[in-house]
Formats: sequence, structure tokens, C-alpha cells
Amino acid sequence: MKLVVKFGGTSLATVKDIKNVVKTVDKISKNNKIVVVCSAIDTVTDELIQISSLIGKGNKKDANRVLAKISQKHKQFATHLITNSKILKSLSNKLYSDLSELDELVHGLILLGEVTPRSYDYLISFGERLSIDLVSFTLQEMKNKSVPLSGKEAGIVTDSNFGDSRPLMDTTRIRLSKTINDYFAKKTIPVIAGFAGADQHENTTTFGRGGSDYTATIIASCIDADEIWLMSDVEGMMTADPKLIKNAKLIKEVSYSEAIEMARFGAKQIHPRTFEPLLSKKIPMRIRSSFNVNNPGTLVTSLHSKSKNSVKCVSAIRKVGLLDLTGGILFAGPGAAAKIFSVLTKNNINAMMVSSNPSESSITIVVKKEDLHKAENALEINLLGTTLKKIDTIPNVAIIAVIGSGMRGKVGIASRVFLAAQKSNSNVMMIAQGSSELNLAFVVKDNDCKSVVESLHNEFKLNTIN
Repeated sequence: MKLVVKFGGTSLATVKDIKNVVKTVDKISKNNKIVVVCSAIDTVTDELIQISSLIGKGNKKDANRVLAKISQKHKQFATHLITNSKILKSLSNKLYSDLSELDELVHGLILLGEVTPRSYDYLISFGERLSIDLVSFTLQEMKNKSVPLSGKEAGIVTDSNFGDSRPLMDTTRIRLSKTINDYFAKKTIPVIAGFAGADQHENTTTFGRGGSDYTATIIASCIDADEIWLMSDVEGMMTADPKLIKNAKLIKEVSYSEAIEMARFGAKQIHPRTFEPLLSKKIPMRIRSSFNVNNPGTLVTSLHSKSKNSVKCVSAIRKVGLLDLTGGILFAGPGAAAKIFSVLTKNNINAMMVSSNPSESSITIVVKKEDLHKAENALEINLLGTTLKKIDTIPNVAIIAVIGSGMRGKVGIASRVFLAAQKSNSNVMMIAQGSSELNLAFVVKDNDCKSVVESLHNEFKLNTIN
């Protein structure tokens, strides 16, 4: 098969983990053409973000200290991974080149005293650039031909929306497929840095946190892969968060549409845009554990799964807040909602969930907890006394989402959902369901979250799924 295999940061956290990843790749590559995509080593992206924050505060000393820590970690990993002196010298030279570039960048930013969106993307892309050096040269140590490639070198071309870029698929397809097929012809395993590409002016851009998944699916679409595997520290997609529900079960198969909803509602292992490049090609995806390669994980396909369960998963998004907006006569007129969302957009606040009553006298919006105070202030300054009469906020709430394609058109699902919430002695504060009927979401107090998820998990017997 033609495979794209992506490894997350937790799969590359230690020397032992990287050796296990390389053994897995070595084994798979014997009978398949394989492209490897890597995240940064666990915690490194956070450290690069920390450097950016320290530069913004003018803290030169601590920024250099964190930079030295990153450099030291990768050099130590290199000496523990490679025994062949010739390969170690090549790896050391490559690391020296990349670390010198990072060092120059950080010192330039310290002199400027600020980090722009463009330089921020350039800075945080180095985590992946450094991890692919280690993986690729360790593959060479195991007698494989391999080459490390940044997203730019591989041919991923994006727009210039720094921090949340999107690929220009037609250009990317031409460039990337040529690059990969040339390496396949040479029986060489390309190890590609996830998370980043470059715009048409060759500036480094990133896809946002979790973007290595997105890199992998872009590549899979461009080379018409037979399958894509996302390897991380999770067994696959679960019926609920195992931290909340001890008897949460692995789901063997889900459809693209179900997986997209699960990603939107807090399935941390997937970037929400991951599926976009796959939809037209209908390429199957497996979400698997790199620590238990014998487990096939969750298969995600374009087909509706054959499971008898109407509900597949109960997800929860925590650390969110609720805005309850009340208006007078003007609120029912055209454009009131547009004014509200315009104010939120100008202040870079995302409305995660929206509900309004038919009388048009109020609208309820859920935002991230850290945005709640900012949203309240912005709406108060711009709209209170005109469009809005009253703004109430509730800081500690959670969104609960019940997800499954089997819910479509099935009578009684909603009553079972809210009966389960009632059994847990929890009050439902807000409800939203789309016309697709693929998910039913509602809001409860955060301290009720665990008991509600537990009650729903029991109600739909999700511990017996598959």
C-alpha cells in the first residue's frame, strides 16, 4: 500500500519512544511505500511558544535559557539514538544548521523586542524541523534510505494567513506529488515536518495547534494514498473521555461525518480540518496507538458505519463560559445578531455555540472561558443600551455533545438524552441541534459535567459498543 503515517509528539517524547517509532516504520516500509509525518518532540512546541512570550516581555535571559534547553535536548537525543559515527556526524551537522538558524531567529527577535504573526510561525515551526532530523537519521541507522523534509521543502504551499493557514491544494498537489514520487522511485522514506508549510512568498506558515494531522491528510490526498494512519498515545476514538469515564470503549469504526463532529466537540487527537483533504478522495484513515501497534485502532471511512448504536460517543468541552444577551424591541429587528457577531469577530472571539428563542428577545452564546470577560466588555461598550438591554455571564460551564449518525430521524433520542441529564440531577442551561441530527449539544454547569457524561454513557450502553 501507499501509506502516510503520522506520529504525534507523545510518540516521540523519549529516546526509547523514537526508537520504537523507527522500528514500526522500518517494519511497515518492508511491504509498503511510506511517507512519515512527525510532530515536534513532546513539550518542545510549548517551549518555543514560551520563548515568544518571554521575548514579548523583554525577558532576554529566560528566552535564551529555554532556547539552550531545546538545543541540548535534541543534541542529547542524537548521541543516544545513533551509534554509526558517519551517520552521527551527518545528523550533528544537520542539527547544527537548524539550531543555528533558530538561534539567529531568536536573537533577531530579542533585538526587535516583538514577535509578529509571521515570525511567530517561523519560530514555532522549528519543533517539527528538529524532530524529523532525529527520526530520519535513526531510520538511516537501521539501513533505510531516508530524508528529512520541512513542509516547504516537501512542496506544501499555503495562503498567508499566519497561525491558521490553509493549503493551496492545486499547487501543492503538483509540487508535493513530484517530490514524494521521486523519493519513492529511489526507495527513500521521506520524513516530513508536520504543522507547517510556506506561502507563495516562501514565508513559513503554520496550520495551528494539532496541525500535523492536517499535514498528513494533505499529503495523503496529493499522492492518492491507500490509507493514512494517525499514531499517538491514544488507542483510537473513544465512546467518552477515559479520564471522565473509566469504562469508555474504543470505537472500531466511524464515518467521516461522525469523526468530524467528534473532533469539533473535543476529541483532542484530531485537528478539526484534518478531514477536508480526504473527503473527495474517500481515503480511509486509522487512528492508532504508537505504543500498541497490534491494536488496529479506529477506522474512519466515507461509508456510514454498520453499528447498531444510534449514539457513538459522548463528548465534553470544558473551560467555557456562557453569555446570555437580552434585548428590547430593536433586538427583534433585522441585523441585531449580525451586530453582536461583528463585535465578537472584531475582538477575535469565536462563538462556539449559539442558541436563540423564537420570540427573538434573547440570544445565548458560548465562548472560551478566557474570552468571556473580553466578550462581555466589548458587547457592553458597543451595544448595551441600544441593541442590548442586559448581559448576563456564567463563567464555569461545559458543552456536552451526544454524537452518532444513527440519531438521524430516530424518535425519542432527545427525550432519552435529557432524561439521562435529569437522572444525574443536572440542569440543562442551553440546547442546540443541527438539521443533520448528527449531534445534540447542550450546556450544563462544569461541576455537573462528569455525572452527566456518565449518565449518558450508561443510558446508551456505550460500554457495549461494536
